[in-house]
Amino acid sequence: MLQKIGNKILKTIDTIPLINNQRELAYQAEVEKYIPNLPNLTKNDLDLVERIKQEGVVITSLADLEIASTPQFIQAAQDLIPKIPKSIGVHNHQFIIHASSQQIMEYPDIFLWGLEERLLNIAENFIGLPVAYHGVYFRRDIANQLEKGSRLWHIDKEARRIIKIIVYLHDIDEGHGPFQYISQSLTSEIAKARKYKSGYILDKTMREFTAISNYKSCLGVAGTVIFAATNSVFHRGKIPVIADRLSIFFDYTPSQKKYSFYGVSSLPYENLLLLAPNLTEFQKQCIFS
Repeated sequence: MLQKIGNKILKTIDTIPLINNQRELAYQAEVEKYIPNLPNLTKNDLDLVERIKQEGVVITSLADLEIASTPQFIQAAQDLIPKIPKSIGVHNHQFIIHASSQQIMEYPDIFLWGLEERLLNIAENFIGLPVAYHGVYFRRDIANQLEKGSRLWHIDKEARRIIKIIVYLHDIDEGHGPFQYISQSLTSEIAKARKYKSGYILDKTMREFTAISNYKSCLGVAGTVIFAATNSVFHRGKIPVIADRLSIFFDYTPSQKKYSFYGVSSLPYENLLLLAPNLTEFQKQCIFS
């Protein structure tokens, strides 16, 4: 709780223009110095990183990524889906049901997929500094009419740089609540016009600043993978109306605390310790940083 309060205070301070600019300059200086230490990537992965930097969001697939542990990951996800409740309760004004840490530990291949060193290397090349892996969020987004939280337009401010990997567990069209975003260039214009610092924006308010035609929906079949630099684009989860959306989110930020206001991992510390013996030193650094 104290860490959450402290991070909230630091995040608020970081929205002060002068402080924000100074920290961004410091961040860029460290990124420049760290370039010789960045892990090597294949040409395809380098191209992927450059596209994320330029576009903010890149859509690919599990098949195209060809990660060795993907079959185990898919099987674990399919086995867990029936165990995620389909209802929150009529008196609970919520719209997401997350898999519990206990359920994730029952199917560790889901958490471990996000620790694949190739994905960590991609994240580190994008962020430009040593990376922290904050874990996995296996979620069912309920098909209801609630417009709140992550269903509102926002930019993530929890770190200087953030990259999220989103995996769709079934086919997603406009009626299933796709991940939506606004291009980086237009995001900058809107943020400047609104003097946006942080927080959520209602859709009706966003329409005062840009046309619906500028909303980009990430549609795709089961196994679609989205790399999203959520610190640089306005984004939201569109409200699903046809059926619930089942997806998995993996979160990465710089490991240095001065550049990240994230709280603890998605898994309790004691669970991370249970997983640690089978991890490489690099992977351990990413979860314990």
